[in-house]
Amino acid sequence: QVQLVESGGGLVQAGGSLRLSCLASGLTFSSYAMGWFRQAPGKEREFVAAISRSDISTYHTDSVKGRFTISRDNAKKTVYLQMNSLEPEDTAVYYCGANYYIASSSAREYDYWGQGTQVTVSS
Repeated sequence: QVQLVESGGGLVQAGGSLRLSCLASGLTFSSYAMGWFRQAPGKEREFVAAISRSDISTYHTDSVKGRFTISRDNAKKTVYLQMNSLEPEDTAVYYCGANYYIASSSAREYDYWGQGTQVTVSS
């Protein structure tokens, strides 16, 4: 069974940092591009960052550029999201997704999803 399990969320003050992890199992991890999305209450799921299968290309939405960094460790079958300089606007449930074809910014193009991890940033 394919399973993606996020961890590392929590409550932090503005300006703080968190490192999210997504551990994959049941799939050939190196064959998938990986992405991070987030969803705040009452809002649609929003693209945050994605990384290619080759680990050469990364993409970050404008609102997190310079603050968040996506990375992957294929040996550990894990994708990370390092989040620095967190702002209250970053508060959301963060989801890890796996995409067999491309490091896409479109949630509908992802094949598998984790259950999400809550990130709350206080002012």
